[in-house]
Amino acid sequence: MTENQGALSGVTVLDLCDEKGQLMGKLLGEMGARVIKIEPPDGDGARTVGPFRDDNPDSEQSLYFWAYNTAKEGITLDIETESGQRILKQLAAKADVLMESFDAGYMDSLGLGYGDLSAFNPSLIVTSLTGFGQDGPYRDYKTSDIVALAVGGVMNSCGYDDVPGSPPIRPSGGHGYMIGAHFGAIGTLLAINWRDMTGEGQHVDASIHEACSGTTEAAMPQYMYMQQQVRRQTGRHHGASPTPKTLCPTSDGRFINVFAMFTNVNSWRSLVGWMDSAGMAEDLTNEKYRDIAAMRMRAGPEVDHAFDVLRRFIRAHTAEEIYRGSQERKFPWGIVRTPDENLGDAHLEARGFFEEVEHPELKQSFVYPGRPYVFSKTPWSTHRAPLLGEHNDKVYRHDLDMSQEALAALKADGTI
Repeated sequence: MTENQGALSGVTVLDLCDEKGQLMGKLLGEMGARVIKIEPPDGDGARTVGPFRDDNPDSEQSLYFWAYNTAKEGITLDIETESGQRILKQLAAKADVLMESFDAGYMDSLGLGYGDLSAFNPSLIVTSLTGFGQDGPYRDYKTSDIVALAVGGVMNSCGYDDVPGSPPIRPSGGHGYMIGAHFGAIGTLLAINWRDMTGEGQHVDASIHEACSGTTEAAMPQYMYMQQQVRRQTGRHHGASPTPKTLCPTSDGRFINVFAMFTNVNSWRSLVGWMDSAGMAEDLTNEKYRDIAAMRMRAGPEVDHAFDVLRRFIRAHTAEEIYRGSQERKFPWGIVRTPDENLGDAHLEARGFFEEVEHPELKQSFVYPGRPYVFSKTPWSTHRAPLLGEHNDKVYRHDLDMSQEALAALKADGTI
């Protein structure tokens, strides 16, 4: 491997995913794989999802599509036609991975299932991301992001405990699909590793329902082993028993999320000393609170009182004062930030998190959230999402050695 190659350099991925799985290809592409996004001739449905650049509802201007389809080439192909199926088999014969998020059984119905494609390429890995998996009683159930979060159990832990009768609340949009796509990508990477060791491809059956059900934090093990149901709590972790409110308002109208107030005696002394230096420790210098810290108590009248005193201290200071002061004392507290505040975050800037991505067709670049990890040997890289059919000539003429006449015929009959 030469310098500046990505971790997956030399790996070719065919990406037939819709919104459910589009993140998988993005993750692999930014690790260095060559990812070819295959869209229907009229475009992926994600292109119709806003917001749009300059509020212009153009399929090439969807910021949603831009965000989740970086680091990909793009071609069009109607895989429901005989010629389209033949071409996909030709592409799969040369590829390392094919990713798809169609309904279970759809690819098999077209003669494009794992068994069909592996006959041409035994080392091919096919990753199928569906709502409920390739078998089981829910196999043919329909899903959406909000259904995945609801049925998977995630939504049950999100909501309010200070609004009587309030229902479960969905976390921000896309989390169900992103959880499934992350697990699908992890499964694909492991299958690539197995293929590199044995030469054998395989079918990775990734279920969004199972991915969400496995990421409910403490809810599942709490019920399985303690027979306790966790309850929703406003702005903080769910819990089998109520815990003090951790969102504390500051003097400048913002919020600090306070975590782990009573963790150990040393931290408690540091906190009380900080508050006392401002004349705001009240009675928390009493030794009984040191004993509570030693026992790491999380609930009870003394804990509630201590939090009330702490809230008064926090309310008398700005968010930055509390955030910096708490971190200096090694407390895991943080400001509740808005996205625009993170754009100016000195730490993210210092680590080069934000990426200037060129859009040559618009003669300008845009700032994107960048790499979530830093590789010391195999650098991360990205480029903008493809325009519709942008790489048809490159893939069909150069990779499959089609003539210009054959390509024109495919365009004429609507195959591409």
